[in-house]
Amino acid sequence: MEALVKELMELNIGRVRENEPLSKHTTMKIGGPADVLLEPSSVENLKIAMDIIRKHNVKWRAIGRGSNLLVSDKGIEGVVIKLGAGLDDLQIDGERVTVGGGYPSIKLATVITKQGLSGLEFSSGIPGSVGGAVYMNAGAHGSDMSQILEKAYILFEDGTLEWLSNKEMKFSYRNSILQKERPGVCVQAVLQLKKGTRDEIVGVMQKNKDYRRETQPWNFPCAGSIFRNPLPNYAGDLIEKSGLKGYSIGGAQISEMHGNFIVNTGNGTASDVLALIDHVKKTIKERFDIDMHTEVEIIGR
Repeated sequence: MEALVKELMELNIGRVRENEPLSKHTTMKIGGPADVLLEPSSVENLKIAMDIIRKHNVKWRAIGRGSNLLVSDKGIEGVVIKLGAGLDDLQIDGERVTVGGGYPSIKLATVITKQGLSGLEFSSGIPGSVGGAVYMNAGAHGSDMSQILEKAYILFEDGTLEWLSNKEMKFSYRNSILQKERPGVCVQAVLQLKKGTRDEIVGVMQKNKDYRRETQPWNFPCAGSIFRNPLPNYAGDLIEKSGLKGYSIGGAQISEMHGNFIVNTGNGTASDVLALIDHVKKTIKERFDIDMHTEVEIIGR
């Protein structure tokens, strides 16, 4: 690992930190240290970094703004690549938008609205980055990334960069080809939007924001929705019907506002959250005979 770190630093391809607490880089404010945290300054430098990581045979994974993630208390082995500054370019050409994987989703929705473009209203309250949204086909309010993505520029494990079309991304509910079939990092996305009336778009976005503010606990550190909806049922409804809202283990609590959110009340650990997830799964299975599956990605040692 020492040789890897030295090489990354010498090439000056971005910010490199060792034993960096990932609690500083997740919206849940939970997570042990990454052996190495790398914030590449460009797509080209990310490609160089991947070649070095592969040469040293070191494990890696990418994160964006740390939403939808639960990182182990023991941290993550190897290199964590954080997409942010340097991979946050934005180009608007009519109804076509090309945006970097590190660009914040909420900021993008706001900028796009000012251009009178429609299609991103659903993401106005979703924390995270564009790359992460593509990776998990993020969505809300009846829409998701699959409905607006034209193509995505992906960096794969073998170091190759390739454009994948919407069809090739194999989108499904909160899923894409990048999660298991062909692990990779979305470094850029091309979105096809539509011209709309600015006032109407702003109105929809504000309605979505108000709904989130009124029903979801964003005043506490959290990771967003914890469970996938076992359609036609909804995870939050099942949890509420089970009387679990407000139930806590250690510093983790099922939100009193929304059953499908677990919040960090101040000193929560990943172990607390995992215990709470397990309790919810067992309770829902016993009461409704429904298997619950997590939407939040659980990573680390």
